Amino acid sequence: MRIVSNLRLAFILAFLTVAAMAQSGGELRFCIHAEPKTFNPLLVGDDPSETVRYLTGGVLLRINRVTQQIEPELAKSWKVSPDGRKITFKLRTGIYFSDGTPFSAADVAYTMQQLMDPNLHSPTGDQFRSDAGKVETTVLAPDRVAIMFPAPVAGLDRLFDQVAIMSATSQKKELAVLGPFYMADYKPGVYVLLKRNPNYWRHDAFGKQLPYLDAVRLYIQQNRDLEVMRFVRGEVDLINTLDAEYFEKLASQSAAAHDAGVGFDTEQIWFNQVPSAPLPAYKKAWFTSTNFRRAISQAINREDLARVVFRGHAHPAVGAISPANAFWFNSKLKVQPYDPDGALHALAQDGFRLDNGVLRDKAGNKVEFSVITNSGNKYRQLMATMMQQDLAKIGVRLNVVTLDFPSLIERISHSFNYESCLLGLVNDDLDPNAQMNVWLSSASDHQWNPEQKTPATAWEAELDNLMRAQASTTNPKKRKQYMDRVQEIVFEQNPFIYLVNKDGLSAISPSVQNASASVLRPQTYWNIDELWLQQAQVAKGRE
Repeated sequence: MRIVSNLRLAFILAFLTVAAMAQSGGELRFCIHAEPKTFNPLLVGDDPSETVRYLTGGVLLRINRVTQQIEPELAKSWKVSPDGRKITFKLRTGIYFSDGTPFSAADVAYTMQQLMDPNLHSPTGDQFRSDAGKVETTVLAPDRVAIMFPAPVAGLDRLFDQVAIMSATSQKKELAVLGPFYMADYKPGVYVLLKRNPNYWRHDAFGKQLPYLDAVRLYIQQNRDLEVMRFVRGEVDLINTLDAEYFEKLASQSAAAHDAGVGFDTEQIWFNQVPSAPLPAYKKAWFTSTNFRRAISQAINREDLARVVFRGHAHPAVGAISPANAFWFNSKLKVQPYDPDGALHALAQDGFRLDNGVLRDKAGNKVEFSVITNSGNKYRQLMATMMQQDLAKIGVRLNVVTLDFPSLIERISHSFNYESCLLGLVNDDLDPNAQMNVWLSSASDHQWNPEQKTPATAWEAELDNLMRAQASTTNPKKRKQYMDRVQEIVFEQNPFIYLVNKDGLSAISPSVQNASASVLRPQTYWNIDELWLQQAQVAKGRE
């Protein structure tokens, strides 16, 4: 038995040695769709710059894109004070920036000082601004640092997922990094080249230093058709997001296409409820009626939208928070079923009636309105056409109007010369604080009636109170209770009529090993330091 055990052990060790040798070298390639606007991690506000920050920046804490849980990175441990105003970090030691500069608590203090400087106007720093007042950082020891905020910050520890620590002393400034790669070359309009950080602190289970890859090349490619073509040719290894049509094409050719399930992004329609909008008074009465909005919601067949428009790669939406957001989603709420008879019943409560197949209000006006959406988006145009057919079954005439994006934004943000709008919302953040700019009645993205001086309705006043309450407590259970009620109000009132949550669709070349697609951004390379290329792929060499 001992001989057999020794042979088995020798085989396992040999296998692991070969596997470890295979996990070395190579250049991973994928596309970003515009020029990065900045390489300063504190000023990131666009997707290409965020990609570079994610690949190069070292953070104290990281949200695992699969489990949605916080994991320690540069910080070994952390503690948030009961009042939510203070967070204390215990840092790892013996870590160096990419240029060899040692990492310590002084770098965390420097980063926070820069991040919260009001003159910098950091989009990342804005998330920490709980109240007027100064953020104070105290270096307790070379490996301990405390950060005090002027008021409680809900979900404080999760915000550090986006704070890349900068060196307080390096001559290279923001180009000295603690992440798995550093920026080696940038050719505008062509590519950004990132190379392996020789001082990266993480090691795998066998003690091998990460990352496995030698480099990551980000091609600057705006044309999505060309991106897919290059993927099929083997010129790029990943596509982080795909639409349903491209996904189906790739899925029919190989196993490279991945559907990670229901995602966070939403598609929705809303009615213009701005009092000063240049609309007839009777239409304003329709749009501000809860029964009218509920009826329109009931008359739309969401299952058909998901099946036909998105080829089965979407799910009927419940409301403001997707089921993909495991903790915050209110599981008591269910998808609004397709119910044209229920829609007519709701309309009858407001005096609407069918007259020879035409729906009329109590004054005899035909129920007809337009929906604007952005031209060039074939999915939204098809959704609008299908809704047009659904609403015709309850006697409503829907006119579809497509506009270029600047014109559409002008209509919904300035002139308010529109009746309803069909658009989507990209959700990058699990925490509901990211939606404050949507649900507060005073917010500019409170799209159906933005920037109200005082809440126009009792339910909007309740939303204001609930959103402020969840933002001012650090108790997760209380925050969840507040957000469950927010979702219930939105479900009942339908200020946004949520249609579908699109699935997380991506493409990963079979040559990329250890990849696991997620619905949270970045979907395909969230574990970039653990990705590796098959040995044959590495041996080819890269142009």
